[in-house]
Amino acid sequence: MDDRRTFHDNVRMADLTVLLADDQIATRAGVRRVLEAHGLRVVAEAGNASDAVQAAVAQRPDVCVLAVHMPGSGITAAEQIGQRLPDTKIVMLTASDSDEDLFGALRAGAMGYLLKSTSVERLPHAILGVVHGEAALPRELTAHVLREFRTAGQPRRIPLQGADGPVELTAREFDVLQLFRRHKSTSEIAAALQISEVTVRRHISAILHKLGVRDRNSALKLLDS
Repeated sequence: MDDRRTFHDNVRMADLTVLLADDQIATRAGVRRVLEAHGLRVVAEAGNASDAVQAAVAQRPDVCVLAVHMPGSGITAAEQIGQRLPDTKIVMLTASDSDEDLFGALRAGAMGYLLKSTSVERLPHAILGVVHGEAALPRELTAHVLREFRTAGQPRRIPLQGADGPVELTAREFDVLQLFRRHKSTSEIAAALQISEVTVRRHISAILHKLGVRDRNSALKLLDS
């Protein structure tokens, strides 16, 4: 089958418009070359999240291919583009296989999450699949999704002395708490769990709220009582 002429449901590659956003100019050039060789039309490029959102709103592309770790965060860009252009499909392109980036991208509305180590020749076909409602995910990351699916919705209960009942934490909050109780710093927790320091602080804030305390020292005293 000639990919330039037809793909599922008579949608042609040449009918699809794409926005590329990556601060690595060489990566953008390589991706653009492959996409255009397959008949896709790249209508805009950007090197940071803010420019990507502005270009997406201006051009209204069918698909946005966003680097996860570009200035301003590709995940933030994905979320904002999804809010403003719900019909635009999002594909993330990244060197990161961390769970935090993967699930952050999926929560932001990405339908594709491709590693830069994957052959760039796969990208045009992945884009077409995403346009038709398919998820584009490397096999090596599928296990991450299945593990998250199995543990999602399984809160951990922390018994507290004098409390009305156990405090329920999400699986990730529990992981953060275990390291927190070992007096690990925010940066150490982030490194151990392969998540950002901002995410660690967000989880700790949620934990403090659930424990009914105002700061970390109070939380440690309560947990050790």
